[in-house]
Amino acid sequence: MNAGREKFGAFIRRLRNGKEIGLREMAKMIGVSPTYLSKVERDEFTPPAEDKVKAIAKILQCDADDLLARAGKVASDVSEIIKRHPVELTALLRTTKGLTADDIARLAREARKAKEG
Repeated sequence: MNAGREKFGAFIRRLRNGKEIGLREMAKMIGVSPTYLSKVERDEFTPPAEDKVKAIAKILQCDADDLLARAGKVASDVSEIIKRHPVELTALLRTTKGLTADDIARLAREARKAKEG
């Protein structure tokens, strides 16, 4: 996680409040108790499972992968891709260390073009 990056709970609480969604309403929407969600938002409990994090992302209209990363998780489909090619993908990820977000996005676009071409 990046230094100074807002913690998972504080982040979702800020977005939820910004969208004027009540704690009880949000808890019901994702299928958890209001007490549990309150403790998650105060970073007293660890973030919920992947399906709940994705549901929160959808409700709050934020990127699910970013929210999963804030939760210290990786999407299961990404984990499966890495497991199929662990050596190659680990090497690829390590070579991106130090690149900017724009550089990495450009690499992704180039990879997509190569895959389609």
